[in-house]
Amino acid sequence: MKLWKTILAAAVLALAGSQAFAARTDLVIGIPLEPPHLDPTAGAAAAIDEVLYANVFEGLTRIGPNGEVLPDLAESWAISDDGKVYTFKLRTGVKFHDGSDFDAGDVKFSLDRARADNSVNAQRALFAAIDTVEVVDPTTVKVTLKNPQGSFLYNLGWGDAVIVAPESADTNKEKPIGTGPFKFQSWAKGSSITLVKSDTYWGAPVFLDKAEFRIVPDAAAAVPALLSGDIQAFPFFDPDSVAQVKDDPRFKVVIGSTEGETILAINNKKPPFDKLEVRQAIAFALDRKAIIDGASAGLGVPIGSHMSPASKAYVDLTGLYPHNVDKAKELLKQAGFENGIKATLKLPPPSYARLGGEIIASQLRDVGIDLEIIPVEWAQWLDQVFTKKDYDLTIVSHTEPNDIDIYSRKDYYFNYDNPAFDKIIAELNLTSDDAKRNTLLGEAQKILADDAVVGFLYELPKVGVWDAKLQGLWENAPIQANDLTKVKWAN
Repeated sequence: MKLWKTILAAAVLALAGSQAFAARTDLVIGIPLEPPHLDPTAGAAAAIDEVLYANVFEGLTRIGPNGEVLPDLAESWAISDDGKVYTFKLRTGVKFHDGSDFDAGDVKFSLDRARADNSVNAQRALFAAIDTVEVVDPTTVKVTLKNPQGSFLYNLGWGDAVIVAPESADTNKEKPIGTGPFKFQSWAKGSSITLVKSDTYWGAPVFLDKAEFRIVPDAAAAVPALLSGDIQAFPFFDPDSVAQVKDDPRFKVVIGSTEGETILAINNKKPPFDKLEVRQAIAFALDRKAIIDGASAGLGVPIGSHMSPASKAYVDLTGLYPHNVDKAKELLKQAGFENGIKATLKLPPPSYARLGGEIIASQLRDVGIDLEIIPVEWAQWLDQVFTKKDYDLTIVSHTEPNDIDIYSRKDYYFNYDNPAFDKIIAELNLTSDDAKRNTLLGEAQKILADDAVVGFLYELPKVGVWDAKLQGLWENAPIQANDLTKVKWAN
């Protein structure tokens, strides 16, 4: 009897011990912005990809944590000698979350839909080089390009290029159905989006059973949410709040790099900003250090053109327009605006925009440019600024990777047009040699800086704060994503 009681007690202790040391399988992540909808193929908002990329939706390729191109739904590919034909071998046994099978037909549908004349894809230009998409057999797709494109495999790794099924494509905005390791469970508008583990995932199973993306637009609310344990991770944390948690051993503070070129965007076709001297005056009026100190807690890295300092192609052009109030005033006088300029500055919600806007308005006021600050919500910004081009100036971080080509797009909201720049981008699209591409990218950066197309400010830092026991979150942000595929809790 005593022996039996001893064995029972030991078993109870063992069970209790195993439960005590079992790793958690749930996670609440704080995000500052609510996505306008949940379809990465139909919207420009980074918040869409920050929830869904690699988690719910997958592409033929994907971008890894160091910016590398990795296989995804395509397990391999072959490229023709002339660089125009890509033959993709697809993974087998892949299912969408509604139980339907993934095959080559879905790839053809997705790519054709993205590049169609009536496409609503925010990055339709990524697919402009595609001539035809052919289904060879259920697991093989052949994509023929009009001309070689050195960035084609990288482009297929964007969130805008994820594969969707024809049966569910029209309803993905509210009920996203992909092939990823997590499936959509619910969206409490204004509050949170919840994903749960997919039991039918084709690849390595994820560690988390449930991930809730909690929407916390007020940066001041992030710290108490962390301290209380209500939220365990903020992959994109407000830089000004870091001091409140950096010495707390319960948390890990990680400062990494992004692809977020933070700019004072200028409507280049709207007078008086169609004059080069006015745009150059703005460039000389900007004090990057003061902007970085005030809007990113001194953590941003100054830029002089549209390229991340982490890129091998980066050229440091920050010295082209040093802060010089007298030079800015002189250029405005040359342009015929010695009596000053009145304009508007539309600011979206992120703190880098709202805080930076106040600083920039003060700096431009010093040279004779009086700005009316107009705060807008993201939906308004996307409609008024990005789509209708109804603005003078605005502040935004362009977090899409390697996206210098946006300045060659004729319908883009900058309203910029320079044939010399377009020619370089066209040549870049035909070039696969890395050294030659870097040379061309350097030339492109120089043209943008010379034309003062926008006010180039700084590269947005990625400031992450999360529970010290949490592993696998990305430290850098080579693409706008919160990839949870490797995230787990330490025992």
